Amino acid sequence: MPAIDFALTPVQDLHRDRTSRIHTILQAGSAPAHGTAAVYCLAHHALEGAETAARARDAAAFDWYRAHPDADASALSTPTVVGPRVVVSPGPDGMLRSPLSETPYYLLGPSTAAAPGGERELAAAAYALGARAGFAGLLADHAVVACLLRRKNLGDTLISWSITRLPGTVFCDHVGDPAILGRDLIHEAGHNWLNDALTATACKISDETEFYSPWRETRRPAFGFLHACWAFPLTMIYTARVLRDTAGPTRDFLAAYLEQQRGLLAATAEDHPRALALITDAGLRERLRAVHAEALGL
Repeated sequence: MPAIDFALTPVQDLHRDRTSRIHTILQAGSAPAHGTAAVYCLAHHALEGAETAARARDAAAFDWYRAHPDADASALSTPTVVGPRVVVSPGPDGMLRSPLSETPYYLLGPSTAAAPGGERELAAAAYALGARAGFAGLLADHAVVACLLRRKNLGDTLISWSITRLPGTVFCDHVGDPAILGRDLIHEAGHNWLNDALTATACKISDETEFYSPWRETRRPAFGFLHACWAFPLTMIYTARVLRDTAGPTRDFLAAYLEQQRGLLAATAEDHPRALALITDAGLRERLRAVHAEALGL
């Protein structure tokens, strides 16, 4: 299926610069043997882990992170079509809460174990479906660490999220179905991509301007509105492309999701161009416009 181009030179420059800075702070030795975007993601785990260890005066953990600027990802990696991924399944006791994030999060560390084989296979299949649907570039660079959370039943509310302090990491509930997990990986990878893109292009969006978000049924600052008008259209495009390869309850679930999203996205058609005017980088503005327009046409 047609690949969507997620390459953006300022983002690649951001990854190289931030990774170099983190490795300097950690006084890390040679760079880990991963692609630039993966190194960038893993370096943030090492940085946050080292800071957490320092605050707790845990010298052993601090030294471990300095010695493992890739958070020992090589020992945890699962092969996928978009490159080695770190797939973990931390239980509730493994999740952290701190001022870093409004939501719980997980840091790779010396006690991290890879997810069980079945969950690694599930994630690999989800990455494969996403890549075949045209999202290989997004998943390769912005979904490096996948934290699979609660196993739920089809039809239950699935919660997924990402946090700015851990770019390239996604947190997802799942139902054991790769087509549905692929949708949620793409949604959160999309948030990670846009966060990086806004930072890399120095786009600062004023919080004073608000737009109605049909997903939240309330007015939201432009930043949140634009994030929703990017991440949900990506999942719509993915869903439309994988529907032909699904059947039974999975197909019914995804078809209903796509129909629901059509109505929600249509409610943003008038405001989206006004929100886009706040994006000062022309290249980024066009990427956001094109994906929104494609999803509106589904």
